[in-house]
Amino acid sequence: MIRGALCCLLLAAGSFAFAEPTRVQYLSGTDKDHRVDWEFFVNGGRNSGAWKTIPVPSNWEMEGYGTYRYYCDWQKDPAPDTTGIYRYKFNVPAAWQGKQIDIVFGAAMTDTLVQINGQPAGPVHQGGFYEFRYDVSKLLKVGELNQLEVTVNRFSANESVNRAERTADFWLFSGIYRPVWLEAKPQHNIERVSLDARHTGDFDADVFLAGQADGKVTARVTTLDGKALGKEINAEVVAGQAHLHGHVDHVIPWSAEYPQRYQVRFQLLSGKRVVHEVSKVIGFRTIELRPRDGLYVNGSKVRLKGSNRHSIWPTSGRTTSKELSYQDAKLMKEMNMNAVRMSHYPPDAHFLDVADELGLYVIDELTGWQKSYDTDVATPLVKELVQRDQHHPSVILWANGNEGGFNRDLDALYPKWDAQRRPVIHPWENFGGIDTAHYPSYDCCATSLFHGRDVFMPTEFLHGLYDGGAGASLNDWWNAMLANPLSAGGFIWAFVDEGIVRGDKGGAIDVAGNQAPDGVLGPYREKEGSFFAIKKIWSPVYLPMGELSYLPPTFDGKIVLENRYDFRNLNQLKLSWKLAKFGREPGHTVVAQGAVKAPDVAAGMRGYASMALPKDWAQQDALYFTAADSEGREIYTWSWMIASAAQVAQRMLPAQAPVTQSAGAEVAELADGFVMRAGQLSVAIDKSTGYLRELKKGGIVAPLTNGPRLVAGKAVLKSIQASRDGDAVVVQAEYTGNLRKVKWRLDASGTLSVNYAYQMEGGKPVDALGVSFDYPETQVNSMRWLGKGPYRVWKNRTQGVEFDVWQKAYNDTVSGLSWNYPEFKGFHDKVYWAQLATKNLPLTFINHSDDIALRMFTPTEASGAGSEPKATHIDFPPGDISFLNAIVPIGTKFHPPEELGPAGQRARTPNLGIWLENTIDIVVGD
Repeated sequence: MIRGALCCLLLAAGSFAFAEPTRVQYLSGTDKDHRVDWEFFVNGGRNSGAWKTIPVPSNWEMEGYGTYRYYCDWQKDPAPDTTGIYRYKFNVPAAWQGKQIDIVFGAAMTDTLVQINGQPAGPVHQGGFYEFRYDVSKLLKVGELNQLEVTVNRFSANESVNRAERTADFWLFSGIYRPVWLEAKPQHNIERVSLDARHTGDFDADVFLAGQADGKVTARVTTLDGKALGKEINAEVVAGQAHLHGHVDHVIPWSAEYPQRYQVRFQLLSGKRVVHEVSKVIGFRTIELRPRDGLYVNGSKVRLKGSNRHSIWPTSGRTTSKELSYQDAKLMKEMNMNAVRMSHYPPDAHFLDVADELGLYVIDELTGWQKSYDTDVATPLVKELVQRDQHHPSVILWANGNEGGFNRDLDALYPKWDAQRRPVIHPWENFGGIDTAHYPSYDCCATSLFHGRDVFMPTEFLHGLYDGGAGASLNDWWNAMLANPLSAGGFIWAFVDEGIVRGDKGGAIDVAGNQAPDGVLGPYREKEGSFFAIKKIWSPVYLPMGELSYLPPTFDGKIVLENRYDFRNLNQLKLSWKLAKFGREPGHTVVAQGAVKAPDVAAGMRGYASMALPKDWAQQDALYFTAADSEGREIYTWSWMIASAAQVAQRMLPAQAPVTQSAGAEVAELADGFVMRAGQLSVAIDKSTGYLRELKKGGIVAPLTNGPRLVAGKAVLKSIQASRDGDAVVVQAEYTGNLRKVKWRLDASGTLSVNYAYQMEGGKPVDALGVSFDYPETQVNSMRWLGKGPYRVWKNRTQGVEFDVWQKAYNDTVSGLSWNYPEFKGFHDKVYWAQLATKNLPLTFINHSDDIALRMFTPTEASGAGSEPKATHIDFPPGDISFLNAIVPIGTKFHPPEELGPAGQRARTPNLGIWLENTIDIVVGD
């Protein structure tokens, strides 16, 4: 179908002598950013009961009319805005006299009656997500002013349409939300084309004609810039249609990795005269679902790495734009996704254009959230869906409903309209040789999925409610999928949080409680931490060494690469490295860099690349390795620390001034504790616990207290005493139980350190391991740190964060309900040092151990009716600031973390006899 201009456009890509293309005149605007005002009346809710204007296309809720509805609350609380009436006057060019003129609606919610000059254009259209048209040639006054009136009923007179489309887990919008246009073509014309262009170069097309029973149809395949390929294909018209068959040599097959597109121009001839022509942008691509084997594209097995996507924007609802389609598709490609499921309705046609162009495999879905359409009303909807979208190479599967919303009578209709006979799936069901079960637990299930005989591909899994799911435990799932030859991949729920700007709530973004904050991105496409975890896990270039955080001392510059592409050779990539030094400021200094020759490694194989590192590489702080595709798009950048935590700590401490006798450290014993002093610094240690009781500098209190206490286990003080260690003073506590020692040391220059060691009963499950301090978060303004970042992590989502000096301001973001990312609070991996900018005295913590996760306060969780966190609730360890050897995982909306895979299990303590130890330098002030 035709898209992309406002008035009188040509469907054909080129113009040829005597060839008459379809001409287009838009009556509405073309997208959310280009709209035309129509007269409008709504019968209830906001701004009801009077004629006003509304921009078209739009959802009337988003333009200040009617009421907002999510899910199925319309049954309990019927919406007052049941009907919207639109009016618009337009001229039809005089040159269109004698043409067949159709009026086309991209989509309207829901029952739509179209009238031209007071006469109905045809029967009421039922079904809110489909392109429909009427031949209005006899109703129009060509060369004169015409009156269009459209009555849109929010709810359908057909109850099955309401069950399929409005008893559904998404926003229930209304109105004419996709463009409206006129098409003019000759009375004898090409009505539609169904084609099958296979990766072998074989080409078949069924061309259906209107108004002409004879003649000839030709097809010419060209490049997008018009260069002809092969010979012209032609066939005689028989009984109003023609079947064309031919072969095109040397085509490049279309795939998500090589989205090569071509153009085919169809011409209807009467004698030597070209009566009508249309063009389609296509790809030569073959899709096969081989039972008990796998999903194949162009003869090669593929695994889909995708998410479910709603067509939505916060300020315009379901009305979108091609620019937004590009933005979303590019974000998917940035995450190294290769697929997307349209949930739960066909997308805008321009999204499929973009998927064709950029390379995404698409599951195109007939609506039916958990209830199906009746056969009578659904039959034309299947036709409208398939006829509009069947020429897109990106569309590889048809989905007949969702989660029980399957009308099985419709399955046989898809191949009737689709020459490619793409497989039809029932998302959530084991149907047609593919098991698409939703939200299974890890390693599920006896006789199915990982333990069955059928191809499996969950079309919804790892539900990303709040900050749970999505990237959490994806690594376990993906490794298991790669290990199973029956896996065809899967689709994360969901791409974005379905948040809309509520005009009746002062412009607040509403995500309908816990029903819609389940995206990898926020409503305005803000990136959550899962975005980067997915990017790493689904990278088509896998580095086994990427599982490490530190370079081994024997590293020789060689790095093993595993090719996880389906088609592409790694020799087409651009590889590079950088050696970096870290200072105290955000970012890093590049001290050396170079390109790496990409190895010749076929899909599915391993090879290695060699970096020509300088001789002094081991004296640097970190190594970065970047893989980019042939167009320069970053696939991923990995990082490894070279410097140890002890080496970094040594240079992070303040320079020591010469010590005079009067400036030495001292310690005093009081009735309830010890006070250590050096210069302006005063440190009070509680005698009954051995923990920090008060920290002051220059008389100003830095309110860090009550630590280092264990977050799990027992600590019974056995003894505590003070002593001198050269120019330093020491307070050391010994314990029975799990905590073994706490040793405070303050030297004459004012450097304070605490060394602690603990031992746990071996092999026992525990939520977290380490020590905590108390600190009021109201005092904190920002944090700067050297470690992995900038996003927080969970035990089952440590991917997607890399080493650097990061900085972020304090925030209290609740993931999915507010979108100030990255979140400030939570666990931060492999932290070497961290400095808090506070309202009184800055505090810097310097770890001497390489494997410490820094916990910074406790994230606020969602609360209120409908917002309960369910399995995404996290019990954080006690305290405010923690230094941890083990952290906790996070669940999804439907599964606690232990049901999601090995990384979601509780941590286990080390074997008996192993002590866990760390030294923290605490610097007070700048």
